[in-house]
Amino acid sequence: MVLEKNLNNKTLDAIIDEMTNAVKKSKDEIFHISEGAMEEYDQLLSELEKTKALVKEYIAKGDQLEKDVRKSRQKLSLVSREFNRYSESDIRHVYEKTHSLQIKLAIMRREEKSLREKRDDLERRIMRLRRTIEHANNLGRKVSVVLAYLLDDFTQVNEVLKTVKEKQQFGLKIIEAQEIERKRLSREIHDGPAQMLANILIRSEIVDLAFREGNVDHALDEVKSIRENIRSSLHEVRRIIYDLRPMALDDLGLFPTIRKHVKTMSEYSGIPIELVLLGDERRLDSNYEVAIFRLVQEALQNAINHAEANTINVIIESLNDQITVVIKDDGIGFDGCIEDSKKNSFGLIGMRERVEILEGELVINSKIGEGTVVKIKVPYNSDNSEENTN
Repeated sequence: MVLEKNLNNKTLDAIIDEMTNAVKKSKDEIFHISEGAMEEYDQLLSELEKTKALVKEYIAKGDQLEKDVRKSRQKLSLVSREFNRYSESDIRHVYEKTHSLQIKLAIMRREEKSLREKRDDLERRIMRLRRTIEHANNLGRKVSVVLAYLLDDFTQVNEVLKTVKEKQQFGLKIIEAQEIERKRLSREIHDGPAQMLANILIRSEIVDLAFREGNVDHALDEVKSIRENIRSSLHEVRRIIYDLRPMALDDLGLFPTIRKHVKTMSEYSGIPIELVLLGDERRLDSNYEVAIFRLVQEALQNAINHAEANTINVIIESLNDQITVVIKDDGIGFDGCIEDSKKNSFGLIGMRERVEILEGELVINSKIGEGTVVKIKVPYNSDNSEENTN
């Protein structure tokens, strides 16, 4: 039994190490992509500056050549009218000089046009690279958050789980949940921002073509359409980031974030959700704010997805020494509590583990046809909150 327990512990540890190493590798790959793009970006910027300088130089030289050609043609016209005053050699010299200047001007304008096209191409490549760098940096930040979350939560999970069997089940559920989340994020990014960015790229090429053909009105219409697509893309990206971790939690604190989350979930699900906040709406220790937000988030998600409720009530009471959260729905309910029929639910296991880490209490009461009540009590003392969460 001891040998089996050690082997099972090593199996879970190997799974955790493999997962964290995979995330670290992905983070490193994203960093290398961003670093390579930055190097190319700097090179293109340098090349663009040189090209712009050459364009200006060729424009100035071309303008001067045009003036020289006009003067030479005037001279040629004068010689042609008064050819009796000039020798054949003089006339030939003026003609050859005019012809030579015209050839130089034509060559100069062709080179100027080529440089302009090169400049425009460099600017388009720089814009695409800038978007790639921003996207890579955003992904890098998200992966860093995920990695920190994994390392922190896995450490706590290893300390809290009691039996080898529970470790095995929990490890498998973690893998399953992560794969589901990756698929969801992949699908959302592919169907949302990725499609929109591809459309923006195509439309930007249409704008470029329209400008080249002189169709300014068409180009402006496309620019307006691109602007709307960019707004939509930004909205989608912000929504995905919010699902990973609401930035308002760090900026505004727990209670304003819960207000916003409840409103968003109510609008999204179409289920009326009533929120009541009691007591002091103060800032809590960041670990407590994250933990309590995740508890509310999970309980609400369960009620929306499984309870078939018509209404949901959320009550949060913040006292000097305790935080109490109650989530009540009038849905179909179930026969039992978290300790029996629902004990294998990954979401409920996660809630229980979070509450135990905070040295709190989780009670779930439910009856078929009478809905479900989730009640969470967490002791809180601002003087030693950091010590408790660690």
